[in-house]
Amino acid sequence: MQFSVVALFATGALAAVCPTGIFSNPLCCSIDVLGVVGLDCSFPNNGILDGPSFQAACDSEGKQPLCCVAPAAEEGILCQKPVETI
Repeated sequence: MQFSVVALFATGALAAVCPTGIFSNPLCCSIDVLGVVGLDCSFPNNGILDGPSFQAACDSEGKQPLCCVAPAAEEGILCQKPVETI
């Protein structure tokens, strides 16, 4: 339950870096498996407002930025790369 409350707060604060709609959850993930699932994911630090800062936050953790449909148990389900990132 605690993860869900934190996830909802973080998602709302950081949603500007991901498209509105189903891919609206910004996550930093270690592995992106064919755009289907992100593994070992976490929410980036607060204050991320654009693609380059999202990229930098994930890079600092050794992960890659992804916009996912739903975060679940440190995994992102159905993910895509956010705009303005490499």
